[in-house]
Amino acid sequence: MSMTQVYQWCSWFKDGRTSLQDEPRSGRPNTANKDWNTARVHELIKVDRRVELKEISLKLDIPKTNVYEIVHDKLGYRKVSARWVPKMLSDEHKR
Repeated sequence: MSMTQVYQWCSWFKDGRTSLQDEPRSGRPNTANKDWNTARVHELIKVDRRVELKEISLKLDIPKTNVYEIVHDKLGYRKVSARWVPKMLSDEHKR
């Protein structure tokens, strides 16, 4: 941490600030990771398991990083042989 940042924090705490957390910021809220976008991404993958993240991003007009987060973290898919498959495979799926 730079000395400038330390001096700035000291100044804030002398002025009465008591929290280490960032204060709320104005601006556009993150809407790309909403449940309805997750459902839309899931539908696109069900229709074509070979669809790429870039294609999904372009079709739904949401950032590619958010599409990645939805596909990997929320839906639990991973790419196997150029297809999106659920991470937890049953014995039948493994065959």
